[in-house]
Amino acid sequence: MIKKRNVGHAFSDHVFEERIKRKRGFSNTNFSGVLRLFPLLILCVVFIFLVLRLFTLQVVRASYYSRLSDENRIRTILLPAPRGIILDRQGNALVRNTPAFSILRNNKIEWLGQDEALSRVSKGESILATVKREYIHKDIFSHVVGYVGQVNSDEILLPDFKNYGLSDFTGRMGLEEQYEKLLHGQNGRQLYEVNAKGEKIRLLGEQAPIPGSVLRTTLDTDIQKAAVLAMKDIERGAVIVSDPRDGSILALFSKPSFDPNLFTRESSYESTGEYVKKEDILLDDEKFPLLNRAIAGIYPPGSTYKIITSLAALSERKISENTEFEDTGVLSIGGSNFGTWNYLESGRKEGSMDVRRALTRSNDIFFYQAARKLGVDKLSEWSHKLGLGDKTGIDIPGEVKGTVPNPKWKEEQVEEQWYLGDTINMSIGQGFLQTTPMQVNWYTQFIANGGRFYNPHLIQGKARIVREDLATKTNIGIIKDGMRGACQPGGTGYPLFNFKVKNSKLKVDDLDYEKDSSAGANMVHVTMGCKTGTSESHGYEAEPHAWFTVFAPFYNPEIVITVLAENGGEGSRVAAPVARDILKAYFEKKNY
Repeated sequence: MIKKRNVGHAFSDHVFEERIKRKRGFSNTNFSGVLRLFPLLILCVVFIFLVLRLFTLQVVRASYYSRLSDENRIRTILLPAPRGIILDRQGNALVRNTPAFSILRNNKIEWLGQDEALSRVSKGESILATVKREYIHKDIFSHVVGYVGQVNSDEILLPDFKNYGLSDFTGRMGLEEQYEKLLHGQNGRQLYEVNAKGEKIRLLGEQAPIPGSVLRTTLDTDIQKAAVLAMKDIERGAVIVSDPRDGSILALFSKPSFDPNLFTRESSYESTGEYVKKEDILLDDEKFPLLNRAIAGIYPPGSTYKIITSLAALSERKISENTEFEDTGVLSIGGSNFGTWNYLESGRKEGSMDVRRALTRSNDIFFYQAARKLGVDKLSEWSHKLGLGDKTGIDIPGEVKGTVPNPKWKEEQVEEQWYLGDTINMSIGQGFLQTTPMQVNWYTQFIANGGRFYNPHLIQGKARIVREDLATKTNIGIIKDGMRGACQPGGTGYPLFNFKVKNSKLKVDDLDYEKDSSAGANMVHVTMGCKTGTSESHGYEAEPHAWFTVFAPFYNPEIVITVLAENGGEGSRVAAPVARDILKAYFEKKNY
């Protein structure tokens, strides 16, 4: 018998395990080989990375780094384009560009006087020799012309300012802002090669700036000055003077005003107006001098709105020119009493009234009754047709829409239902109704020219009809007749009774211009139509707003003036004299 030899773990098991390891690749010999090759593999990976990186730098991004290198040795100097000049209708400059010195510190322009600039230059400082905006008439045209301010770091990132530099200026209000693209022009550039210290070595090239365009406006400097002078005793308010034949604006003034030079001059500059320093303007949160009240101030229009109530009721055939309502002094509706101004002041009633007589006397009872027949929906509809509740489109920024209320509006905004009393209040321009002086001027133009809405504009050659055929010539004529009566004895516009001027160049035709032989040589009586307005202010115990809107001459109107005296009092007493003084200035200089 043969005995089985015990070979043990040292032989048979070991051999078996070794075979398995070899099969799986875990032999000691192979593992040590891998360890020897590992550094070589690392070197290969690093080499490949370096090759790829070198390829990226020298081939793929060669142009980028070439440009970056150039930029390190090339400096671009911005050459600001001279800003376009703004002219009035006669070609007189309203602004100009004057030589100036400045420094750019922390991305802010600091204007320097000539002496200070010379002193800094003598000390080796870098001074910018440029031009700055000068507003010739100071506070007279501030809201309509506007002013300029330095472009800030946020604006410079916007598409509209892609060709601007941080030392550039842009319009901040009025025409300066509205026509920025035309006025700014195109900046030029100088390219310099510089050394490592940033010092200029040589000029590489230059692109000359292209000046901004000249802006020829419809504004009349003499009329604007007359408006400012006429408003001297008014603390807050606005005046708009327009030509109803094409919608052009002859004057636009908002008070309080300010000197725009305070925003463009050295810090030592002091204005002679109401606001001496720029900070005085910015910190006045009572009068808000930066608010353009002509287009952004909203007020109840008072009795000037009776023009719309009349036209709406006539057009919807709720009344005719012969319809009469008895002046009862007070109208009682639902337990509320609505009086007429004359009865409340003197206790007098004025008898039976038709629409012409009601406009002449501004009789509230007539318009209460007309509005009851018309209804709030039609009254609101005609308000929109005649330009309320929307922008007129005048070509300066900041215009607001105002408010034309109706039942839905009141429910959403006030969370109350509409009452007949709301319609009564609205019929005389009170209650929730809110308008701008520009809107009142616009619907006065519509009546004056016989039924056309021209776009209100400040740049010559921009006239166009935007709306017409809204009302018949007959109905417009009825309203004009009532407005003519308002400016004659017996009407409410007593400061304009028997208005006359001394001007031998006015052609007497016994219609628009009538010879006044009793007043001496060359005195001519000018016929016109007007409407007074006094609207309640929402402020506690505040004076009412005074309104007056007028067109002249009556048969061939060529001027419309609208005056608002904010919290000024009675329209005929406060606002009408302002319009009278402007009319006097206009017709005394008229030479055709």
